[in-house]
Amino acid sequence: MPSSSQGHLLVDHEIRALIGQSILPTSAEAPIQPAQVQPASIDLRLGPVAYHMRAGFLPGEIPLKTRIERLSIAEISLESGGVLERGQVYLVPLEERLALPGDLRARFNPRSSTGRCDLFTRILCSGHPRFDETPAGYSGQLWIEISPLSFPVRLLRGDRLGQMRLQRGQPALSRQELLEIHDQTPLCFDGVKPLTAEEIRVDEEGCLELGVGLTGRDPAGWRAASVTGVLHFSSEARHPRAEFWEAVQAPQGRCILAPESFYIFASRERLVIPPQLAAEMLPVDIGIGELRNNYAGFFDNGFGWRDPDLQDEHPQGTPAVLEVRAHDVPFLVEHGQAFCRLAFFRTSGRPELLYSQGRSGSSYQDQDLTLARVFET
Repeated sequence: MPSSSQGHLLVDHEIRALIGQSILPTSAEAPIQPAQVQPASIDLRLGPVAYHMRAGFLPGEIPLKTRIERLSIAEISLESGGVLERGQVYLVPLEERLALPGDLRARFNPRSSTGRCDLFTRILCSGHPRFDETPAGYSGQLWIEISPLSFPVRLLRGDRLGQMRLQRGQPALSRQELLEIHDQTPLCFDGVKPLTAEEIRVDEEGCLELGVGLTGRDPAGWRAASVTGVLHFSSEARHPRAEFWEAVQAPQGRCILAPESFYIFASRERLVIPPQLAAEMLPVDIGIGELRNNYAGFFDNGFGWRDPDLQDEHPQGTPAVLEVRAHDVPFLVEHGQAFCRLAFFRTSGRPELLYSQGRSGSSYQDQDLTLARVFET
């Protein structure tokens, strides 16, 4: 349990206690469901309508409803499903609103399946001039901006594209704290072997660097096809993989990314998020490559973790899936090249259920180079 002077993220039982008080449904017909609560986050649901916008915008002093009046082209009902076209911008009210106490603030990420379908999203709140966060004590509605970048997508009211975490203070671990934890509970593995303190890469901000894993995988990655049908986001294993993806090969552990194409790769390292921590994927330093990565970047407590006292046929750790787009020019990628960073956060304690525990649907706990669950395996 963190001391009172340390910041932390709230865990599942604390999030559930806030439902009906600080986390509220926008309408009585869409009550918040227990299945939305994850170990250190809560999934957020799309509301009944998508506004087709002429442009995205930075939230600020102008009310969001006024922006919609000025920029909206059309309204698309999501009650029975609506198609959002590739390359267009849409704004959707979420089914949840907030009434946070003064010591809590919210931060947001796309969910894993959202990023793997190349849906660019960010969450807005009225009066706050930044995306994907609220000020402390925020009270009001939430909106999600959605832009399908590779595939036209059919969405339904209630689909969960984003997730929210709640924090008190500053929960991020320092470099020294992270190294001390890794010494006690290894965070990175090469196969079944934990990496030593000398082998892991931790920058001065306390972020763990992960490299891309190309060698030993066939294919080494996936590239989004240029012409596809409509992606049905809420259906599991609906689409044949070949209708939306092309295999990427990496002879000698190298491949060249085409500009503005979307790729799925996996990390070289196997990652472990211990039960008392969560993590967020961050971009690499832009000085080492013109890449856009980590559309979906939050790892709940227990991702890749297995109780060392239990016999398990699976090794410790799970590769992280990397969502990547090169910009401007073709870009050479090599096995082991730094592709992302992970910031680690304290949570208030161990959640009641770790990642993938108690889930009715599939999870990415045993993933490798795994596409979104909407695709056949």
